[in-house]
Amino acid sequence: MDNLNYEVKKYLLVCKDTKGLSPLSIKAYKTDFKQYCTYMNLRNPICKEDISTYIDLLYKQYKPKSANRKIACIKSFYKYMETENIIKDNPFHKIRIKHKMPILLPKTIPLNYVKNILEYSYKTIENSKTSLKKEESLRNSVLLELLFSTGMRVSEISNLKCKNLDLKNRTIRIVGKGAKERIICIANNQITSMIEKYIDTYNPDSEFIFKNRLGNRLSEQSIRNMVNTYAKAAGVPKHITPHMFRHTFATALLEEDVDLRYIQQLLGHSSIVTTQIYTHISTSKIRHILEDKHPRNGFDFTLNLNF
Repeated sequence: MDNLNYEVKKYLLVCKDTKGLSPLSIKAYKTDFKQYCTYMNLRNPICKEDISTYIDLLYKQYKPKSANRKIACIKSFYKYMETENIIKDNPFHKIRIKHKMPILLPKTIPLNYVKNILEYSYKTIENSKTSLKKEESLRNSVLLELLFSTGMRVSEISNLKCKNLDLKNRTIRIVGKGAKERIICIANNQITSMIEKYIDTYNPDSEFIFKNRLGNRLSEQSIRNMVNTYAKAAGVPKHITPHMFRHTFATALLEEDVDLRYIQQLLGHSSIVTTQIYTHISTSKIRHILEDKHPRNGFDFTLNLNF
């Protein structure tokens, strides 16, 4: 057991130094490994049956997405030990995971609700009575505009630094999951002007673009709270999250016939399989295709239903 804990600590250092995982991911890995090591405490050596039983337990205790993440974490650990010749036989090789993850369609925001939220954010700027309130309101408007116009993750926008902005060329360099970088364009002049105004007036020397009243980086939870508060104040009758702006961004582009590969690049997905989930939710696009292209709509006979 002590040897397992030792190898886990080594692997976490590898994840941090060579895989470029974020502090949040490392924290989640630590939690997953602690849980796994506690379960395997009296099992030495660990065999295939032990791991299979543990996997079944995870699916009973957690939602499929959480269970899959925990399993992937442990699986990658054993792959690492096999590659480094720490173990001869990888017990994961012959394990078949029977549990299938259900396809959960991403939740989007109707565009009229997006418009209402953005319009409300503009009004808060106009109605601000103090310099502090105006700064906060402008910050929130810029943040909301970027969420919708770029599809950034909440973690990416929280960690966005001034040095990553090139307002002259209207581009943003985003450091996403796994320390992977991508470039996104700001395709709206008004948004560019708002960013310039916000930085020049309220944020000239800050490392991070979005900061709180104490001058520290605006946390992800603070962004979530702000988004939902603004949505409620704008009369939106549903809970709104930053990630829903990301889903709406992708779906809107897909409905405008943007190639899925471009959407994959904009979202920073490693695999296009992840991006393909949006092909399941473009119902308005499907309706338009059927109404416009299906041959039945060209038949000119009707039935008198007054009988």
